Amino acid sequence: MTHTVGEVARLARVTVRTLHHYDEIGLLSPSGRTPAGYRRYDDADLDRLQQILFYRELGFPLEEIATILDDPGADPAAHLRRQHDLLTVRIKRLAEMVTAIEFAMEAKKMNIRLTPEERFEVFGDFDPDAHVEEAEQRWGGSEAYRESTRRTAGYTKADWLRMKEETEDWGRRIVAVMESGAPADSPAAMALAEEHRAHISRWYYECSYEIQTGLADMYLADPRFTAHYEAIEPGLTAYLAEAIHANAITRS
Repeated sequence: MTHTVGEVARLARVTVRTLHHYDEIGLLSPSGRTPAGYRRYDDADLDRLQQILFYRELGFPLEEIATILDDPGADPAAHLRRQHDLLTVRIKRLAEMVTAIEFAMEAKKMNIRLTPEERFEVFGDFDPDAHVEEAEQRWGGSEAYRESTRRTAGYTKADWLRMKEETEDWGRRIVAVMESGAPADSPAAMALAEEHRAHISRWYYECSYEIQTGLADMYLADPRFTAHYEAIEPGLTAYLAEAIHANAITRS
């Protein structure tokens, strides 16, 4: 079965002009033509287009994509493995960005006593201040937000790094519990949910069970928080949310 250029454009969500350009530079030339000279694309052409769009999404220039796809030593499985590896790196990078955003959303104007160099060490190359306005709009009127702002205003570089280390250690331990097959309402999982609540209370504001379950629901509803926990381990967002709810029911 073959497809017209218009059909391919609709399927791939690109413009006809883009497909014409790919043909002109030899990146994707259709396998056939009608007697009138119109382009016809077959399944192999669509497979190549999918590979092109994957690499474009990853930021590769067209010239480099052509070199990669025309490599006689590569096979389709090799391309998929390469793209999987590149996307995994991107997901990790996005998770780091979400972590930086979370810090920003917890403190008004990030009034922490850090030099620019220290801020870079803690937050990477993301600008926490860029997300302060959203945090204030969502939670600025709450007592928890005011308390978090008051506390974090006095944190030093050592405080932020210690908090970061605690968070990463907790992440490793809850992943281990989840991978062990323990259900989310098991004592081990609920203990880590309780530790999650204690961490918030220790560093930001007094986190009640009601607040924590609200956070759990937000982790599921807000793609940024979901991406953060899924980058730690696929399935962790739902697992943590269930553990938090189970722990709240058990302890409250």
